[in-house]
Amino acid sequence: MGGNTREPSRSAADRLLSLLAAFSSDRPSLTLSELAEAGSLPVSTAHRLATVLTEWGALERHADGRFHIGLRLWYVGALAPGHRDLRSVAMPFMEDLYEATHENVQLAIRDGKRALYLDKISGSQSVATLTEVAGHLPLHATGVGKIILAFSEPRLLADVVADGLARCTRHTITLPGVLAETIAQVRETRLAYSLEEMTVGASSVAAPIFGADGTLVASLALVVRSSANVQALAAAVRTAALGVTRQLSPPISTGWKSKLDR
Repeated sequence: MGGNTREPSRSAADRLLSLLAAFSSDRPSLTLSELAEAGSLPVSTAHRLATVLTEWGALERHADGRFHIGLRLWYVGALAPGHRDLRSVAMPFMEDLYEATHENVQLAIRDGKRALYLDKISGSQSVATLTEVAGHLPLHATGVGKIILAFSEPRLLADVVADGLARCTRHTITLPGVLAETIAQVRETRLAYSLEEMTVGASSVAAPIFGADGTLVASLALVVRSSANVQALAAAVRTAALGVTRQLSPPISTGWKSKLDR
């Protein structure tokens, strides 16, 4: 197994973290062999470290022998002040938006070159989506992702294009020029749409949430069936996102116009 002698100087902490880093929304459960391979560790070392993590609660081992992220790690992660505060501020507005529409309401932030979903509200009648809390989706194919592209540094769009615009459905934007024009429009309107670009049968409208310094903090979206008039729901999404922005920002002095009021 790789890692037996290749990295003799690796610390115990580095090896422990390599096991935790092996998990993702695409790989929520792993066998011991998969953990060892992902961490470049001998199986015996991976087993010993996985046992430590399991005893502490960072991992759980199910009856089939596969490992999953444990509740204690989730609890510790939920204490991160920035994301905890954002979720607590956003939730009342998300609940109001859900009550008004009974559609999927989603809150996402940037994580590198992908959108990371912090929270969502869905009902039994809501359209099925690929979104999972703590899961990632591409920026170019989602409403929240287009908001992130529009209000982040220009280099991000260039990097996403350079990586290739993967086709998720037949409606996904895969031409760099078309994406650039779309993002320019998002900056102008402060609204982003994904019309069956991520999931056939589902469309979304998203709006930005800004922090006190005027920089993008998150993106709030409503995901509905593609047969619905998603444009008609844009005002409600914009209002909810603006409400979160105002809660995150201090009172503004008379005569000063914030980014959210322009």
